[in-house]
Amino acid sequence: MSNFSIIGVAGFIAQRHLQAIKDTYSNLVAALDIHDSVGILDSYFPDTSFFTQFERYDRHLEKLRLKQPFDAVEYVSICSPNYLHDAHIRHALRIGAHALCEKPLVLNPWNLDALEEMQRQHGKKVYNILQLRVHPSLIALKEKLDSEATGKRKQVKLTYITSRGLWYHYSWKGDVTKSGGIATNIGIHFFDMLMWFFGKPVTKYVHISEPDKIGGFIELKNADVSWYLSLDSNDLPSDVKQKGQTTYRSITIDGEEVEFSGGFTDLHTKVYEETLAGRGFGIEHARPSIELVHELRQAPVILKGEKHPMVR
Repeated sequence: MSNFSIIGVAGFIAQRHLQAIKDTYSNLVAALDIHDSVGILDSYFPDTSFFTQFERYDRHLEKLRLKQPFDAVEYVSICSPNYLHDAHIRHALRIGAHALCEKPLVLNPWNLDALEEMQRQHGKKVYNILQLRVHPSLIALKEKLDSEATGKRKQVKLTYITSRGLWYHYSWKGDVTKSGGIATNIGIHFFDMLMWFFGKPVTKYVHISEPDKIGGFIELKNADVSWYLSLDSNDLPSDVKQKGQTTYRSITIDGEEVEFSGGFTDLHTKVYEETLAGRGFGIEHARPSIELVHELRQAPVILKGEKHPMVR
């Protein structure tokens, strides 16, 4: 049994982490969130020490490490807003724990260099939640793509539309300096998956970049990718709207749809299992997508490369 703490326990994604900690027969020692709407803890770890102030939480973990080593935290699960990930990862390493952080690991590539040095100093690891890499259908697809090795470039189209209300733009998610923008906040796990399949980028162009949508073209080592990400409900296909659905996701490879709509319920648990077994996704796995979305964030709009059909 491993001891965990969690930062950002009141957030939406935290429940998946709580379930994963429980599923791996681990223990949640402490939890932190500036918001106190954390009744969800009763369903998982009602005896967890809860804090709304980072200073008190940090002092509690340090006391455990020094005076009650049996209860010391071994892993810190980080579900806080994107711009706080770097600081919270550093906190985990300083208290002698591994960090297990949601995507994106950090906003800027140079932060990764500093974290790699801290790993060496403290003898602990930084892990990232890259749950698409443990999805059974996607693992099978990668094996298929690797086995083909025809040398022929694949033609890929990525479309992800997930409607968000006005609240999104008034929260930290709507602030590019805090979320990294749409490509980072909602697209990074798709970019990670595509580079996992087809290699690192050679060239990249942004064709449209607005507060609620971004799209462009990426030439990967083995594939050409036209992509489009949007928060605008007006972009939803008519048949999706008629069904009352608010999200549309499509990835095609050479015109063939990649089906992976199911199997998402326990992906966080699988990542936790891999991490606890020493096979987690470290900084070296996260770096390519962090570098890519940072470059997309800085890129000017240039209409080169194949345009996604939704780029008007």
